[in-house]
Amino acid sequence: MTLPPVAALGAEWQIPGIGAPTGPTAPDAVGGGDGVGVGGVGSGTGAGFGDVLAKQIGNLTDLQEGAASASQSLANGTATDISSVVTAVEKAQLAMQLAGQIRTKGSEAINDIFHTQI
Repeated sequence: MTLPPVAALGAEWQIPGIGAPTGPTAPDAVGGGDGVGVGGVGSGTGAGFGDVLAKQIGNLTDLQEGAASASQSLANGTATDISSVVTAVEKAQLAMQLAGQIRTKGSEAINDIFHTQI
């Protein structure tokens, strides 16, 4: 049994690039042009964390709606491919589990920050 290459799995399995560091932490601005900035982290050129989080919640909503409609078509008997229904439901379930874990870790991090002794 051979596994398909990652590119053949579809866009939902691809990880987007972070982008080149810019600003005061760019490698050429801080680290002397050796490719390593202070802390090794740049600010990036992408959207902020809140924007990325909002976009991913929108994607989660789309997955949930797609799974609901696929399940409804299976219940009505209009579904042509059962495996695509199962795949849609599993993707939605995994995305919801991931969102729950991210929420839990975020709230734990906030609690740790608030309980930090100064």
